[in-house]
Amino acid sequence: MIDTKLIAQLREKTGAGIVDVKAALEESGGDMAAAEESLRKKGILKAGKKSDRVAGEGIVYSYIHGNQKVGVMVELRCETDFVARTEGFTQLAHDIALHIAAMNPLYLDEAAVPQEVIDKEREIYKAEMAGSNKPEEIMGKIIEGKVAKFYTDVCLLKQQFIKDESMTIEEVIKHGIAKMGENIQLKRFVRFHLGQD
Repeated sequence: MIDTKLIAQLREKTGAGIVDVKAALEESGGDMAAAEESLRKKGILKAGKKSDRVAGEGIVYSYIHGNQKVGVMVELRCETDFVARTEGFTQLAHDIALHIAAMNPLYLDEAAVPQEVIDKEREIYKAEMAGSNKPEEIMGKIIEGKVAKFYTDVCLLKQQFIKDESMTIEEVIKHGIAKMGENIQLKRFVRFHLGQD
């Protein structure tokens, strides 16, 4: 029998339903960490299934950094006005805006990066390796690895979340989907820095 205090504690931490929390705790033999990990994995699977649903509601959230020199606006969408008005949804928008203020991503995702930017990066990486005597196949793999790293540096959804580096922003949104039970989409963002064009 699982202690109701454990169920309440894990439910508070994850936002999952009582039945799911109880099942995860029973599955893990009362191990909170294992149960939480199990819930996170299941939540991401559920989030994937919800990603096709229309997200026509939401908010435009603004954040101004304490020094008044950096500002961010984020358009975060969900399925219903009810979820858009919840504290959890606003907190998610705030966390994303805070991350953008700190990390200054240039693009939303890989699809938003212009092809000429990627071509230029590949040229730079190829020039760096000129004269290395590595086989062409190996050089190609190294270049693609560097391009993947470039995406994690400049694409918001691929960046590690500043509040929890074990997750990317994309995963943070998926956890929001699992917790709130609706499709959530980050549509666009803009970051202003005083004195920068």
